Amino acid sequence: MNKLWKKGYELDSEVEEYTVGEDYLLDQALLPYDIQASIAHAEMLGECGYLTKEEAESIVAELKKLESLEIKKEDEDSHTAIENYLVEKLGETGKKIHTARSRNDQCLVAMRMYFKNNLQKLETEIKTLIEELKKKKDVPMPGYTHTRKAMPSSSGLLFSAYMDMLEDDLLLLQSVKKILDKNPLGSAAGYGVPLKINKESTTKKLGFAKTQENPIHCANSRGKYELLVANVLTSIMLDLNKMASDLILFSTSEFGFFKLPKELCTGSSIMPQKMNPDPLELIRANYHVVSGYEATIKGICSNLISGYHRDFQLTKGPAIKSMSITLGSLKVMGKIFAGLELDEEKMKEAMTKELYATEEAYKLVEKGTPFRDAYKEVSKKFM
Repeated sequence: MNKLWKKGYELDSEVEEYTVGEDYLLDQALLPYDIQASIAHAEMLGECGYLTKEEAESIVAELKKLESLEIKKEDEDSHTAIENYLVEKLGETGKKIHTARSRNDQCLVAMRMYFKNNLQKLETEIKTLIEELKKKKDVPMPGYTHTRKAMPSSSGLLFSAYMDMLEDDLLLLQSVKKILDKNPLGSAAGYGVPLKINKESTTKKLGFAKTQENPIHCANSRGKYELLVANVLTSIMLDLNKMASDLILFSTSEFGFFKLPKELCTGSSIMPQKMNPDPLELIRANYHVVSGYEATIKGICSNLISGYHRDFQLTKGPAIKSMSITLGSLKVMGKIFAGLELDEEKMKEAMTKELYATEEAYKLVEKGTPFRDAYKEVSKKFM
């Protein structure tokens, strides 16, 4: 199996195992984007005269056939697997695909396209969840501070808060999407290539808003852009964590405000009566998993001089896994809210008199009593 960096010596097998890691597995998720970027790159090489018209057309034709490809450990990554495939199919012509590019900008552009596509999916799922929240009834219920009854509230006020939180996430997501909507192809290993290429051509073909011009900035953005995406994912998961905690508590028999859809709950292997909120518990826990991945990316990116470092390989796994977890969590939360029922009687029964203590104090204020005196007078009733 040909390696793109091979120079006539054999790499130690243990070092190969260690350096490849799980990259060849993670790259299955990036393969469609790597293929799209390779098509655009081949077309651009043809336009610039580095491939003949026939060579460019044959490479593009083979790449368009490539709907699936198993990336083997000895391939190391999707980039090598694609080139090996082209060489196998086209011989000498296939060897020309790597002209004017490096695995570094290949990985950058594939990750960039993966992020753009999946951020759009996140945006859709967030909007779907917001629509489900809009459908829920507005029923009076206690508001809590310190996990104790505090003041009157309602399910509508609570669910509206969730919607506002998600709207904030959308703003953050859209900002990050705008930042990373830049084409890094042509930056090669971080210092460009000594050939006249047309970066604007691949920018247009791949649907990027602009070209990322400075090649060092391209290299330095690897890891940093993963971190920006990770921050969005952590923000979303923090909000889902809050929702999950509320739903778990308020759906207990002790509260009984909400009833979870049974088809989304699991059971106990020993207790016949149990219906457990496992999806919500996993959403709650997965915030910490995603937050941990964010911290991992942040740590890997620091203390490195400008330019590419192999360290960046280890940001790919946390970024891809975090995206998968967050998308899955949003979809599940949308289903939970779609089937969530409110027990209006139990919610209204919980609206006990102490919830109105602050209101009572302010009625005295309206009659001219200083607030501190009104506060003390009302507090005596609840001591």
